Amino acid sequence: MNKIAKNVKKFQGAAALAAATLLSACAGGTPAVSTEVPAQNYPENNRTEISEGTSNPQEIPVAQQNAPEASQVAAPATKPAENQQATSRKEVAQPETQPVAKTVETVPCESRNNEQAAPAALEEQTAPPDPYQAFPALANQIFLHADTLYKQGKVDDAVAYLQRFRIIKPLWNQWEMTADSLLQEFGKTNAELAKQFEPLVMQIINMNRVQTAYSMVAETADSLISLAPGDSLVQFAKDQKRVAYENTLKRAQKEMTTIKTMAEQRAQFAEAEQRALDFQLRHRDFEEQLKIQAMIDYIRSLAQATDSEAAKYWEKNDPAEAMKKADELIAAKKYDQAKELLNKLKASNLRKEAMDKYIVLADAYCNAQRKETSQLFAKAQKQKDAAKKKDLMKSAIAPLDKCLGEYPESTLNQKVLDNKNFLEKEMAK
Repeated sequence: MNKIAKNVKKFQGAAALAAATLLSACAGGTPAVSTEVPAQNYPENNRTEISEGTSNPQEIPVAQQNAPEASQVAAPATKPAENQQATSRKEVAQPETQPVAKTVETVPCESRNNEQAAPAALEEQTAPPDPYQAFPALANQIFLHADTLYKQGKVDDAVAYLQRFRIIKPLWNQWEMTADSLLQEFGKTNAELAKQFEPLVMQIINMNRVQTAYSMVAETADSLISLAPGDSLVQFAKDQKRVAYENTLKRAQKEMTTIKTMAEQRAQFAEAEQRALDFQLRHRDFEEQLKIQAMIDYIRSLAQATDSEAAKYWEKNDPAEAMKKADELIAAKKYDQAKELLNKLKASNLRKEAMDKYIVLADAYCNAQRKETSQLFAKAQKQKDAAKKKDLMKSAIAPLDKCLGEYPESTLNQKVLDNKNFLEKEMAK
């Protein structure tokens, strides 16, 4: 970790030096357009030097007015003699009766006002720079300043300025080497962390391999995250939680289908409700997505709608024999008796078979009604008396209405409706 800190400091020092060199160059002999900094943002020491150095702002050199803080930091390293002269001038020009504190005291007040007025701007200043935005923005400022020099007729200055920009490549190579060194150190640290947390990592992997319940995987993964193992392992733990969630969700959906089948097809309402309650306890994390409570309420409603007396009847009688009897009744066109028996069978463990057979009954009944309608319609077509023909047409529609009213579950309902609409149009002619 000490090596990482040293490399980071080296990288920061190189970056600061490069930024100072580039930005100080922007000052040149002419003020850069996009590098002006408001007076209230200067550090207190710089404000003191300005106020002490001269009482007239016009006497301040142009470079000192417009150059950013970075150029002021770099200046002592390159021109110490000038600084000594500036200090001498400052001592001469400063009136003895003028207190310096007045100028300095106004800066903190303005700074506090700015912090209160623009918290978003302060957040942006503290945020880490984005290389894909910071470097292009700096390059654009350099190009803009060179273009400004050119438009002012200072072609030589513009050329010299851009040439300084072009020879920055060695410094860039140094940055890349520093970045590579840091990446190598970071990689070693991650490898050490991975080895340290390997037992917990393998435990999570094995839990997902055997499709352990999501709640257990999530608990183990959260334990790993709480140890702050590093970004890569934190992301690994989150990914494993997602895998466990999806696996458990698929199994839960299949189990829900089985529970519903017990209630809907086999009329095992008590057993289905108990399994649903156990299921709810085991899958609290999926309550919202699976609507488990709604399933429990649905099973209870089915149980309430089922005749309890009929359920007791099948405890002593064989539902299979009753199903055979229903087939015989349908074949004999004893539809009412077959309907009564099948409704009773819906309370047995053959509920699904009874419901399917009920559809067969409904279709058989509706086909019989359609056949009767066809016969009455044929008679109406032969009738020459208009009044009698109309009566026959009404009689032909009646069996269709019986089908729609008695067995709305029939798969023939659409055909029956089409037949009825046709007869009504014929009768209106």
